[in-house]
Amino acid sequence: MRRVQDHLSSTVIHAVLLAWTLLAVFPLVLILINSFKTRKAIFGDALGLPIGKSLSLKGYESVMANSDFPMFFGNSLTVTCVSLFFILLFGAMAAHAVSEYEFKGNTFISLYLIVGIMVPIRLGTVALLDLIVGLGLTNTLTALILVYTAQGLPIAIFIFTEFLRSVSREIKDSARIDGLSEYRIFFEVVLPLVRPVIATVAVFSMIPIWNDLWFPLILSPGEETRTVTLGVQQFIGQYTVKWGSVLAALSVAIMPVLVMYIIFSRQLIRGITTGAVKG
Repeated sequence: MRRVQDHLSSTVIHAVLLAWTLLAVFPLVLILINSFKTRKAIFGDALGLPIGKSLSLKGYESVMANSDFPMFFGNSLTVTCVSLFFILLFGAMAAHAVSEYEFKGNTFISLYLIVGIMVPIRLGTVALLDLIVGLGLTNTLTALILVYTAQGLPIAIFIFTEFLRSVSREIKDSARIDGLSEYRIFFEVVLPLVRPVIATVAVFSMIPIWNDLWFPLILSPGEETRTVTLGVQQFIGQYTVKWGSVLAALSVAIMPVLVMYIIFSRQLIRGITTGAVKG
């Protein structure tokens, strides 16, 4: 009887997860298939496959050859990669210091980071804009990199700290006995042990940076510094919308997130399950 109940419970859980997956993937599939259709086919049969007369590549031609979208894509890629590098580097280093060394203010710093997670950075938009203008960084990718790094550091430090506290102190002490400096211990001993956490932080930090529209619109709305999300607006006019181009642009914009998830999926799952076991 117990075995039957466990089997039914497992079946129900998998059914719910499958339904949720289909619900989450459906909009992405809909965007992708309609990006290969003509405008008439998009509104005539949105769920149909792009076959025969409905098949059209004009949307992708408009996006890749007849617009500045490749430049916008490059801007987003630059901002996201550089911001992720700083978030992972500084986040891991700060977390190592908080978890490894006892000093006055350690608890205060932890509480301060929690407050940084709870308070949305958008509440400080006016102050950030005033600071960026004062530094002369308006309409630059540097402004976005600085803001996104500051946005991602609190949650990155918080996650890294919890996992770094589980790293065996004996391993680090053995490295110190062998004569390794604190920097070499961090980069050669500690970081390799928390690779799943690095993947987890990277994925969760990348998505809000890549999809953000708020700060690019306010801090860097110039033609040369637009990001992907802001660049899609060029296909939306006052009276007409180039739906083929919009859907093609969105399909291209989705790809980096999917590629990163595929690359780090195994490490991401290990990081999440490790956190569940720790809890």
